[in-house]
Amino acid sequence: MGDGLALLFVQPVEMGGGRNGAPCRNGISRYGVVGDFKRIGGGRHEPSYSNRDGRRLSLDCGSARWRAGGMRMARGLNGSANGAGHWPPPGQEGVVAQTPGSDGSNLPPAVMAALPAVVGVKTTIPANRRSAQTLGTEREGHGILLDDEGLVVTIGYLIMEADTVTITDIDGRELPAHIVGYDYESGFGLVRTEVPVRHRPLRFGDSDSLILRSEAYVAGQGGAKATLKVKIAGRREFAGYWEYLLDNAIFTVPAFPQWGGSALIGIDGDLLGVGSLLVPEALGPGAPAFPGNMYVPINRLKPIFQELVSTGRLSTPPRPWLGLYTLEHVGQLVVAGISDGGPADRAGLQRGDILHALNGDVLDDLADFYRKLWSSGPAGTPVKLRMERDEDAFEVTVRTGDRATYQKFGSD
Repeated sequence: MGDGLALLFVQPVEMGGGRNGAPCRNGISRYGVVGDFKRIGGGRHEPSYSNRDGRRLSLDCGSARWRAGGMRMARGLNGSANGAGHWPPPGQEGVVAQTPGSDGSNLPPAVMAALPAVVGVKTTIPANRRSAQTLGTEREGHGILLDDEGLVVTIGYLIMEADTVTITDIDGRELPAHIVGYDYESGFGLVRTEVPVRHRPLRFGDSDSLILRSEAYVAGQGGAKATLKVKIAGRREFAGYWEYLLDNAIFTVPAFPQWGGSALIGIDGDLLGVGSLLVPEALGPGAPAFPGNMYVPINRLKPIFQELVSTGRLSTPPRPWLGLYTLEHVGQLVVAGISDGGPADRAGLQRGDILHALNGDVLDDLADFYRKLWSSGPAGTPVKLRMERDEDAFEVTVRTGDRATYQKFGSD
């Protein structure tokens, strides 16, 4: 299974407070680094877990602050707010996100010509919306211009539940924009400026052309000084704890500190992916821990692009959603958090519960759990979960929901 960052920058999570745990800012785990993270404490489960090969995984607070499309490192990747965990692991203390800063002289001409299409994305979110507690009420990141009418693609957690969107072009012009669409399954979000952006849009490239050790460039808003040359560290499945799965995610190294919504650009200047996460183990399972980024392949957007532009959402039946945040812990699926008011919350599930089976089928891992859940029927389908709590087994039937109805978009 792929590696990612925890919470926010893996894809937005809207874990609330209350009995499901108090939010802890800036979490770091094998599954990703995000802006806000829910501590997995209480009971017999400690605030950190191990993966299947026994390696310790920190799920505690790191030190970072919201800025530039993800988290700009305030003290690198070191540090733990409460002392219970530590990142990076011993021997990796010198490995931090690399700071871009080229003057453009070493960039291929096609890449240099593509950079004005990378824009800044700034959003505000009402404090009473579900994602505000974890993703914040003000978010900043990047996006990529796709047409002459101001259509911009970004990573969805930046625009989730936003009521205002502002695009900043390479010249520093701030342009009001509105949400066009958001696809939960891929994580892509689309916005459009109220007036056109005066720069050439990027073309979709073929993200399937990226293989191990391919070279590419990642770019945030700001031109050459916000651009970094990278290599492809892997193409593999990524299962995020917030009910998210990519079959063929792109992992890049070195780590880019401004990843959220950043552009992955091929040497021919075409768009190949959109930045989603900072990951502590970009090289993959069994390899030395080395931070990098996870990009959502642009080929994942192509089949749904026109419908998303036209209607804002897909016409296919929504997937069943439980509102669980689940981590793999020594071969078991452990509930790390629960969306307040979501299906799992209403059914009485708790943090620390262990998932064993769905509709009688044993769950092999996180990806297998999601595939079995999504194949059970459309949103609203009841599913039977075999669980364990404090070493006692039990079964519970949960009526799944539609994630989109749990949240609001723009003025909806």
